[in-house]
This record gives sequence, C-alpha cells and structure tokens, in this order.
Amino acid sequence: MNDKNLIIFDTTLRDGEQSPGASMDVNEKMKIAIALEELNVDIIEAGFPIASAGDFKSVQEISKIITGSSICALARALDKDISTAAESLRDAKFPRIHTFIATSPIHMEKKLKMTPGKVLSTAVAAIELAKTFTDDIEFSPEDAGRSELKFLCEVIEAAINAGAKTINIPDTVGYNLPHQFGELIKNIISNVSNSDKAIFSVHCHNDLGLAVGNSLSAVLNGARQVECTINGLGERAGNAALEEIVMTVRTRQDVFKCDTSINSKKILKCSRLVSSITGFPVQPNKAIVGKNAFAHESGIHQDGIIKSRETYEIMRAEDIGLASNSLVLGKHSGRNAFKQKLIDLNIMPKDDIAFDDLFYRFKDLADKKHEIFDEDLINLSSNVKVSVNLINFNYMNIVTETNKKPHAHVKLSINGILEEAKATGDGAVDAAYNAIESIVKSGCKLTLYSVNNITSGTDAQGEVTVRITKNNSVFNGHGADTDIVKASILALVNALNKFKENPEANSSKKRGI
Repeated sequence: MNDKNLIIFDTTLRDGEQSPGASMDVNEKMKIAIALEELNVDIIEAGFPIASAGDFKSVQEISKIITGSSICALARALDKDISTAAESLRDAKFPRIHTFIATSPIHMEKKLKMTPGKVLSTAVAAIELAKTFTDDIEFSPEDAGRSELKFLCEVIEAAINAGAKTINIPDTVGYNLPHQFGELIKNIISNVSNSDKAIFSVHCHNDLGLAVGNSLSAVLNGARQVECTINGLGERAGNAALEEIVMTVRTRQDVFKCDTSINSKKILKCSRLVSSITGFPVQPNKAIVGKNAFAHESGIHQDGIIKSRETYEIMRAEDIGLASNSLVLGKHSGRNAFKQKLIDLNIMPKDDIAFDDLFYRFKDLADKKHEIFDEDLINLSSNVKVSVNLINFNYMNIVTETNKKPHAHVKLSINGILEEAKATGDGAVDAAYNAIESIVKSGCKLTLYSVNNITSGTDAQGEVTVRITKNNSVFNGHGADTDIVKASILALVNALNKFKENPEANSSKKRGI
C-alpha cells in the first residue's frame, strides 16, 4: 500500500441518493458518474443493486461506460445480495463488492437478532462468496462507532483472513467525536494482527456536524480511504463532503502526510451538477463550493485581499474550477474567446455539437444580461439535456395586476403537437403551473419549489428547483433564466419530462420498498 495515497471513495450515487427526495434516474446517475470519473475519483459506489430494478440497471450501465475509476456495488452479507451485486458489475473494468453487517450490540440484538458468533460467521461467509466474483472486496462492520472494540477487532481480523482487502469503519449514526474516532482507528490498526494486509477506510455521517472532522482525524491515525459525497449529500444530515476532505488535505500538507489524486479544478462543476440533478441547492456559505466561499464584503478583508491575496484566502478559487476574473464575456464575444474561457474553467464539451449548443445558449443569455459571470457558464454547462424531451416549452404570457389574480397563458409542445392553456393562480408562477397542469394532466404533487440567484445584480439568472411526486416516485426539475417565471416553467417542464419517461409513476400501481 502506498501510504502517501489517500483513496477517495465517492458514494453520492448510493448513500447520497438516500437523502429524502434526491432520487435520480439512470441517465442522471450516468451523467454524475462521468463527472466523478473526470474528477479522478478512485472508487464510485454506483448503487445497491438488490434494492430495486432501477438501482441494478444504474450499476450495470455505469459499469459499461466508466473505465478510469473502480465501480463498487453495495450488498448486505446475504447470498442473494452478493450474487446480484456481482451480476450488476459484470461489465465493470475494475469491479468491487462492498458487503456489510452490523457489529454493535444494539444492532445485533434489536435489528439482526443474531449472536456475535453468528454475525462473525455470516461476515466471513459473505466475503468468501464475494471473492468468487472479484478479488476487490470491501467489508464494513456497520455501526462500528458504537461497537465493542474487542469483538470489532475479532470480526475485522476474520474478514481480512477471508479475503477483504479494504476494511471500512462506519460512524453510521454520526455519534463519535473526532478525537474518539481517530483513537478508534488507531486502536483497531494496532490490535488487529493482520491489519497490514488491508487498507482501512472510514464512512462518517454528519448528524452532529462532525463527519469531515471525524474522517480527517481517522486519516491522521492511519486510515487511507475516505468515503464521502459531493456537497456532503446523504441520509439524514448527510455524509462527509468530498470537496472539504480533498481541499483540507491538500491545503494542510504540513499536517497530512498523504494526498488524493483528485483533479480539484473539476470540483465546482461537479458540485453544481449534483445540485441541479438532485434539486438540493448548495447553501451560500458552504465551505469550498458555496457561492460566498471566495467572496469578501468586509472592507478590512477587501483591503487585505487587494494588497495580498493570502491575507484572507488559504486556497485559490482557481483550484476548485472558479476563475478569479469573472467579468470577461458578453454578447459581442466570439467563439474563440468563449472556447478559451471554457478551457480556463475546465469545462470540456464532449464534441462540436455540444460546444455549439453551449455557445448558442451563452449568446441567448448574453442578450438578456450585461455581464456574464463564471457561475453563469458553469450553470449553463451543467444544465444539459439528458434525454429527448417529450414536452417542450414554447410560449408564455403572464399578466399581473394589483388586487387581481395573476393570469397565465402557456403554450407547450407535446410530442411535437402544440397545445395551450390559460389559468389563474395565487401568483404568477402558480398561474403558470396551473396552466401547465391543465395541458399535461400529470396528477403530480409539487413538494418543493426553491429559487436561488446564480450571480448578483437585478439581471442575475434565477435558478429554480422543483420536486414533484406521484405513486411514491420522485422527480426533480431544474431551470434557469433571467426571468424567474420562465425559469420556474422550465424547471417544472424538466421534472415532467422525467415523470413522463417513468412507466411506474404513470401507472396507478405503487412501488414497494
């Protein structure tokens, strides 16, 4: 094992998707997987194949297109889980099976209803079965943070002897404090006789806001893999944020004797992509990727930055993919200048067609606002169609008047056929949405409507995220425009297209868990 290499294991597509409302379809997962590969993530946990047909297909399809990162599938310590995971990974160039079973007293007694001896033998059997499919096996003793050290070490030693090459220590409920968790990792490595034959990993949850702190403490005590997600996405309060782990280790090389192979200049673009697909906006003051992370309003701070950037910035905006010279492009900018700017921002359209589409959308935006910011271009590059739209927006006419209900006239193209409707509502957006529903007749319920400005100024793009639900299916939509009502319509149309492509949501049959 190269002790100077910190392995990044991204679980955005598995644990991240467990955030309520963050469901992604296969196309969206593939798009994120490609972005993670460009980010140079070592291992992508693509899903939990036994959970659903959709999860199985996602892992299967991602395995076919990703060649630079290992693809991992999660499986309980059950034969059916493991064989299903192996089948989903059949086309993966570098397949990994990640199997787990709980080892804490409360989980063994209350959830598994198994004795410690049975848990140990089940873990060993699962690893031995997984090894018949691939040599790359990861084992997790779930709720390790609340497990008894002696038994935990016994299970880990047996797991390594059975063939597990990576041992992941989860703080499943985010209970530990950094000094405790670091000490736990140190004690495990010291007390497991064959610990030199495995890489030790950590998977920390953020229930107390300590996921990153716990993960970094573990790294300082010998862990060489961190399981994390883009934007800290994940169940309950989320997971350790990939961007924070990577940039902390890289910024504090005086403390950390290891580093990742992550291409940090792709971080911001990947963050925006995940945010737009899941419908989870990044808070402005979020470390590393928040829009205020490199902003300075205090006069004292501004004075210091002008004199010497290092006075108030411990890392460069350019290092995460945000150029410092923001106000460069406008409606008179040509293709060459635009292309150079994309290169500066590490935005690489996959072909000439994709470049032309991005350039035309940039020109359309430049006609609407005077100044084009880096954030505008990053948003444009992330807001790309993932499939052929059945529904397309054509026209809107919104009338608002004091003391009168707003009135909307909307035209949509449904499978190439133009349809229109008029409706009123409690506000301009509500009226537009009522008109759209009278055309589409989806029967969906709107469960989230969120507006964020991408940049500053009265001509800033409004970024709208919506979430609609039906028959236990969840669909996120995203739209951006300088006109907030149009952005709202685009977001709803985006979500409705995903809904229309989903046969289960369009039927009356409800999905099981």
